[in-house]
Amino acid sequence: MSTSQAPGAGAKEQSGLRYPTSGKTIYHRPLNRAKTAELSGASFAYLFSEMVNYASKKIESIQDLEKSIASNASFPPSSSSRLNIQGHPIGLKLLDLLLYREPPRTQTRSLNIITLLHFIKINVWQHLFGQAADGLERSSDPAKPDEYMIIDNEPLVNRFISVPRDMSQLNCAAYVAGIVEGVCDGAAFPARVTAHSVGKQDDGEMWPGRTVFLVKFLPDVMERENFLGKS
Repeated sequence: MSTSQAPGAGAKEQSGLRYPTSGKTIYHRPLNRAKTAELSGASFAYLFSEMVNYASKKIESIQDLEKSIASNASFPPSSSSRLNIQGHPIGLKLLDLLLYREPPRTQTRSLNIITLLHFIKINVWQHLFGQAADGLERSSDPAKPDEYMIIDNEPLVNRFISVPRDMSQLNCAAYVAGIVEGVCDGAAFPARVTAHSVGKQDDGEMWPGRTVFLVKFLPDVMERENFLGKS
């Protein structure tokens, strides 16, 4: 006597995944359902600390941890650290998610650098950290018109990290820099983004963890920006 089995039953058993009785998983939920949902600070601190520990394994120096494996072939190999590489794919997906949640009338991609950076400073920061970034500036050096700076006085990712003295040059906000780089790449504005600590560890310093995210755009992006500015 032959036995029959439902088409999807065997696949579910072989996959090793546990399915709820309703048959619906998290992937069935609307993307805009949890727009205001927040993650526990303790949970985030634990997960991020484990990510830093994972990224710091088998390294010989801080330069090796924040040393670069170029994620963008158009830049020389000094663009991103291990933490940066972990954040890059999140930025690519986050851009699509935020644009999806925009009202239909404003659901358009940025067409110039300033619009994109304002989107990152306000929308991306608000979604990730619950508030906009503290500043956005352009390099005052005439020789570097392709450099912009996003300023965060107290990055959330650094709030729960205790950096040893022998690793004082480490800035774990490189993970956020990777997210910003992913957003820029996804918006067709390829850039190299790095995190730099500029706060002083003095007793009277108001923002000792102040971090500048340096965004350096690809030459092709600047050429396109100049062309659009003239038209």
